[in-house]
Amino acid sequence: MKRWLTIVLGAAALLGGEALRSSDQPSLPQAPAPRNRLADSFSYSQETLAEGPWSVHVIRIRRDRTDLGIHVLLGGGDRLGVATLSSQASTFPKARGRALAALNGDFFARGGPCLGDPEGLCIRDGELLSAPNGKSAFWMGPDRSLHLGPVISLLSLTTPDGSSLAIGLNEERQERPVLFTAAVGPRTPSANGTECLLIAETGTVLPIRPGIRSVFRLQSVHSGGNTPIPTNGVVLSLPERHGVSPTQSAPGSLWTLSTETRPDLKGVPTALGGGPALLKDGQPTQFQSSDARHPRSAIGWNAQFFFLVQVDGRQPGTSVGMSLTELATYFVRMGCTDALNLDGGGSSTLWAGGQVMNTPCEGSERPMGNALLITLEPRAGESR
Repeated sequence: MKRWLTIVLGAAALLGGEALRSSDQPSLPQAPAPRNRLADSFSYSQETLAEGPWSVHVIRIRRDRTDLGIHVLLGGGDRLGVATLSSQASTFPKARGRALAALNGDFFARGGPCLGDPEGLCIRDGELLSAPNGKSAFWMGPDRSLHLGPVISLLSLTTPDGSSLAIGLNEERQERPVLFTAAVGPRTPSANGTECLLIAETGTVLPIRPGIRSVFRLQSVHSGGNTPIPTNGVVLSLPERHGVSPTQSAPGSLWTLSTETRPDLKGVPTALGGGPALLKDGQPTQFQSSDARHPRSAIGWNAQFFFLVQVDGRQPGTSVGMSLTELATYFVRMGCTDALNLDGGGSSTLWAGGQVMNTPCEGSERPMGNALLITLEPRAGESR
């Protein structure tokens, strides 16, 4: 026994600013939109399944619609931070397109000096913001092809004396050196150690992007943290045990940054970590899972459609949440070939048409570090 409610969120509702919620049994606007580009390409549905019970919210978009964009949002806007999904989605620049729907993204730092730092890979508008952690991630190729799989970081800095340092990126510095960009804010979030201020050489493009080699010139070396991060450079933060040699610390010396990954992500505009992968190339994956049911968020796709999926949980009698195995089975039922689990629990939230469509398990939205956003992008010569 199940109840299925589908609402096609067309241009009249989404672009006209009217908010829809499935439980409100909304009626469509009386006046049709002058131009509805979304009717067959973008939809929202809510399904209630008695076997859980489960309440599942799904956004579906056609992959062949090049004017439907997939973007990464950050809790701090252009910087790392935390904010509710509603805030992140509603503040997306309208000049770049209309925000249609959003889903919470990767796990993130909920405290510490790098609040909001994505746990794994994060590429936003081509900028590499967070290094991969070897776990599964989603990315969109320059040709809009969709990919899923583990990504390994090969990020390194080659010093003037030829030695190579494996580095982290925009994360809490612990045992290894970390490179900080303007994405963390105006100053480095470290409190001690040695920090090298590096200015981009002519020909080096900022912000940094994956799969390239860039040259920087050392401007100065500082003891302690809280170093200002220049707009035309980066700061390498070294743990106290590292230090720098006289050769490395010579002002004007050249350092080479490599942002290589395996696989190569050069030119990738959008990527986000998560895990585990639930389906890969039409086959179930091997992942560790218990029978524990929780609120879940995940993405999936097949040759024709891309899906944002949210399952409410921790609400007895209404929706108890899914195990990862049950979530994978749900994606198989939808006909997906690939699917990736994202952050869940209190973070699990789906936004569409100007409002949250599900019922977050904590009673209200939890601030989060990142999200995925679907946009309707203006066509050439069309009014925004």
